Amino acid sequence: MRLISIDTLKVGMIIGRTIWNEAGHPLLQRGVKVSPTMLDRLKQLNIKYTYIDDELTAGIEIEETVPVKVRQQVVANITQSFDSIRKMEGKKASFVIEKQAKVLNSLVDNLLDTILNSKEILTVLTDAYLYDEYIYQHSFQVSLYALAIGRELGYNANELHILGLGAILHDVGKMSIRTELLQKPTRLTDAEYEEVKTHARHGFDILRNLHTMSLIVAHCAFQHHERLDGSGYPRGLVDFEIHPYAKIIAVADVFDAMTSNRVYRDKMLPYEAIKIIESGKGTLYDAKVVDALKRTVMHYPNGSVVLLSDGRRGVISRQNTATPGMPWVRIFEENGQHLAATYECNLQQHAEVTIEAVDLSYTYTSDV
Repeated sequence: MRLISIDTLKVGMIIGRTIWNEAGHPLLQRGVKVSPTMLDRLKQLNIKYTYIDDELTAGIEIEETVPVKVRQQVVANITQSFDSIRKMEGKKASFVIEKQAKVLNSLVDNLLDTILNSKEILTVLTDAYLYDEYIYQHSFQVSLYALAIGRELGYNANELHILGLGAILHDVGKMSIRTELLQKPTRLTDAEYEEVKTHARHGFDILRNLHTMSLIVAHCAFQHHERLDGSGYPRGLVDFEIHPYAKIIAVADVFDAMTSNRVYRDKMLPYEAIKIIESGKGTLYDAKVVDALKRTVMHYPNGSVVLLSDGRRGVISRQNTATPGMPWVRIFEENGQHLAATYECNLQQHAEVTIEAVDLSYTYTSDV
């Protein structure tokens, strides 16, 4: 499979990975040949990248850490829980979450089992799924990233469970924000942004009244937008005042926001988001958490065409779990010339060679 920009996708290419709609049904099946109607539809849905099958990348696969059916069930339960508290206020909203506590605890346990039983780096394919509202998919993905970071930092099962609940519910306060603001396709005004920022306190007010969850879960919602240097909100807390779980969720939240499609902003590739987050290491984000993220998630998706520092061009063929930033590359071009036969290069064994650029708009000679 090769990952390409939607602008590079052409009629006649073969879809390499199924795209699912919000109901959990295939919108576009793997193996389907792209038609003009399909191409227009994908662009209308704001999909930025897709996988295709071609000879160059034969045998290159990518498997998401969480199976499709598990993801869909988790997101469905998050949707049900969050939708139940819309228009609810104060203790009524808390009561609704209290009723959902058993389901939410079960969701976290299932995700935790998946994370603990996986020895591979975390792979989350946001473009393979379409949801009516970003917040549901986001809550699921932030919980995955947070749990993976927590595992990397050595947290025990009980600590990870509380962290997972805090991550799933970190944005529950947004159910108290006007829907038109959450789904606004253009940049928010200053006044609108101030209103959206109140979701952190709303979330805390909802979750602090629960009897079946740790108060730490409420503080995760309250503090996930705080930053080490005091520049965050709602209280401008600094490093030692922020709970360690909230520091983890802050990084997971930003990473997922950057690598997910939004109506008003194109998604970034993982390595781009990591680079930005790393620039805030020690000032905005906890250094240990950022380093754990780098060791935990896939930097360069399989199937991505890359340019190496020595001028060779290739496609990411598989990952190195120990060094996610140094994957295997299937070399197909040297000195600007296509090779008669490709070969594999393990960047882990060639530290002097780095990935200079990712080019998802690259057009191979055999492309339609």
